[in-house]
Amino acid sequence: MELYLVLGLIATFVVSASAAGVLILRPRRVAFERLKGLSSPDASAARKVIVEAPPVIVDEKARLSARKKAIKAPVALGTASDTQKRLLHAGYRSGRALATFNLIRMTVMLSLPALCWLATLRIPMLPAHRFLLVTLTLLAGYALPKLVLRSLARRRQHRLRLSLPDARDLLVVCVEAGMGLNQAIVKVSEELSHTHPEISDELRIVNLEIRAGRTRAEALRNLGERTGVDDIISLAAMLIQTDKFGTSVVKSLRVHSDALRTERVQRAEEAAAKTTIKLIFPLMFCIFPALLVMILGPAFLNLAKIFSEMVVNTQK
Repeated sequence: MELYLVLGLIATFVVSASAAGVLILRPRRVAFERLKGLSSPDASAARKVIVEAPPVIVDEKARLSARKKAIKAPVALGTASDTQKRLLHAGYRSGRALATFNLIRMTVMLSLPALCWLATLRIPMLPAHRFLLVTLTLLAGYALPKLVLRSLARRRQHRLRLSLPDARDLLVVCVEAGMGLNQAIVKVSEELSHTHPEISDELRIVNLEIRAGRTRAEALRNLGERTGVDDIISLAAMLIQTDKFGTSVVKSLRVHSDALRTERVQRAEEAAAKTTIKLIFPLMFCIFPALLVMILGPAFLNLAKIFSEMVVNTQK
């Protein structure tokens, strides 16, 4: 009876959470907006506009108005929370990303303790131990989505870091060919759309921000904050200073490339120096026991045989 009750509660929670997510995250429908406009006090004027205007134009206007109402203003990066910044670093830039993440987090945080309690229901256990186990699973469900999001953000940042040299070299080639910096950014984003889609999307967003009215310095600064990669932040700062002081973009990019190459060599040397310490635990727990068994195993068997013969001879 208790099992059916718990299953019913879990099913009720899952259905309620799904319904709440659908109600919160669903987009506005064009038909709903048009019906709302027809039911307003200006219904006669709306009907007159619909009769006079072609149906294609009316549908296009309704679609654009519904789309404008559905789009939310982007969150300012300076006032964003840590979770919002982590979502941006992972590539989730939608206005509903934070609500979706919180819904997933709440679902995982409540479903894991329920599953743990169901799994230990048939096992004889003290109530205090069961309560402690459920509490631990509750904490794990609270921390697990954030750990997964952090892992996704680190993977994307690693891909951006690996794709930066190609983007920087192609940017140098475009600027040397006579293009402006904005045109070079557009060209690099188009050329890298198949090989490096992450950095292509980021450069495309920079171009869209510049076309929307932001200054180039603000767009480049947002690029560094949106990615969270140190190399991209330094590249954006270098381009901002170059634009501010009027120096040559090509020379600045070449100097920055040399500095980044030196930094990458230093990172490789640091990673190589860390391998000796990282190999201690695998050697100690995995390789050394096997070597001891292979080398000292026959000797121990011979010693055991000799001692057994000595014991038999003494008994005789």
